[in-house]
Amino acid sequence: MPVRARALPIALTAALFTGACTSSPDEGSDPEEQAAQVATAAPGERLTLVADEDPVAMAASASRTFFDEAGVVVLVAEDDREGTLLGASAAVALGVPLLVGADGSGVDQPVLAELERLGTTTVLAVGDAAPAPAGASSSSAASSSPAETDAEVIGVPADPAAVAAVLDQELAEADPVAEGGEVAAVAALDPAEPAALRPESGRGGAAEESSSEADAEGSLPEIEAAEPLEGTLVMTTGTPDALAAAATARAAGARVLVTGGTTDPRASEELISTLAEDDAEHVVALGAGFGAEEGLDWKLATAATGTQLPGGGQVLFPGRMMVALYGHPETGALGVLGEQPVEAAIQRAREHAAPYEPLVDTTVVPTFEIIATVASASAGPDGNYSAEGEVEMLRPWVEAAGEAGLYVILDLQPGRTDFVTQAELYRPLLELPYVGLALDPEWRLGPNEVHLVQIGSVDIEEVNRVVTWLADLTRENELPQKLLVLHQFRVDMIPGLERLDTSRDELAIMVHADGQGGQGAKQATWQVLHRNAPEGLFWGWKNFYDEDIPMLTPAQTIEQVDPLPELVTYQ
Repeated sequence: MPVRARALPIALTAALFTGACTSSPDEGSDPEEQAAQVATAAPGERLTLVADEDPVAMAASASRTFFDEAGVVVLVAEDDREGTLLGASAAVALGVPLLVGADGSGVDQPVLAELERLGTTTVLAVGDAAPAPAGASSSSAASSSPAETDAEVIGVPADPAAVAAVLDQELAEADPVAEGGEVAAVAALDPAEPAALRPESGRGGAAEESSSEADAEGSLPEIEAAEPLEGTLVMTTGTPDALAAAATARAAGARVLVTGGTTDPRASEELISTLAEDDAEHVVALGAGFGAEEGLDWKLATAATGTQLPGGGQVLFPGRMMVALYGHPETGALGVLGEQPVEAAIQRAREHAAPYEPLVDTTVVPTFEIIATVASASAGPDGNYSAEGEVEMLRPWVEAAGEAGLYVILDLQPGRTDFVTQAELYRPLLELPYVGLALDPEWRLGPNEVHLVQIGSVDIEEVNRVVTWLADLTRENELPQKLLVLHQFRVDMIPGLERLDTSRDELAIMVHADGQGGQGAKQATWQVLHRNAPEGLFWGWKNFYDEDIPMLTPAQTIEQVDPLPELVTYQ
């Protein structure tokens, strides 16, 4: 943690709020002159990033983001969990910023600068931030920097009754806050119904003793309430360093949503729904992790569409397992998918997926993998040895599956043409949010090759062109993450796989092991493919009804296929 300069800024009129209260305004004073002014400030951009790594700096940055003026500020010590939770309660109840960075004898420099910018005249110092009682010795660090400010400082112990007395408000008793749940508890604070937050294990007797001595008479000036920032949404991962900043956001009237640890807005179902329903004018990303999240702006725009994948969210993995039927809609000869009409195929996909649900600790999504272009023994009119299915022939199957909550993968067997050229034919279907793409290199031919004479292959440069094309399509249309499947059962089917472009977060790229036959050979292929693949890929496994000896049951698939695949396909 960086070393911060400290000073003693609060020596003018400090009082420890335990047995005596601060002096009241003169009886002849005009109440209007005594009211503390508070003014909120809506962020100037659609997306604002508050990504300081230090909680002191983050709290000051949040104050600058949400407030233009604050005659009253709440101040807490950095490592005082109990004081910070009660300080958050006080700040939200008062509608004023919560700053971090004091120990009772000195205040961090960012706090001094922010107090000056806000025009603060009264500081409520809670817990360890409270100034030492009169006559107590101060630390050498503080006494060596005797800077002063015009702010009156009111000290109060980290005790709910003492804080309620100085606020002159009732504070409801909240459930004890578990470790790690601090920011979520602050996000749930309601300024209209103030509550006192306490950790599960507090200070006990000392705090209880101080509460009996607290005096609740006129400790703070009246505060002119600011306009709440109802059009502002704050997203935070919930790390403890964001606690004070989150409290400041709630004090300003902004809504605070905890993403559950993710910095990708597309990965939070609650955030996606909130953005779509509330139509927030401004979004603030609170926490250092958001600063490292590449493409945060377009990911936020995608999340704001409200569109979710089958199984929820806009990011495919982790969080789901897919179980797919493979084949062509017009024939059962190419796989089980085409052995029945579309509605019966949907039901059959569900029946294949259901046995996996009790076996895995994630959502299981029934899936179609539809062969869109079929490798052909004849060259055909275009000479490419691939029969391209018409979009309008495929559309009823694709749309029926999507309406039923299935994911759909379009499989390409391109012959002598290239994968991007064929993928472009199916742009209208790939622009649907629940449709991904599969490349089948086994059926990719060279200029003078024909099928079934050799096993096809595709160079990595062509695969990377597909990556770019599909990722661009996904971003341009603000679509959820798309699945790109690379079918493979030999290493030489995709030479140069180590150079695969895995940088595009618009896609989840998967290698799908298509080996068939005895389970020993299939497992050997599975392990070889893993050893030769780059990091960051997801994995698929295929169970063949007729060719596997024997075909694994769902339980055997989960037990024997290691690592666990994200997609299991049946052919």
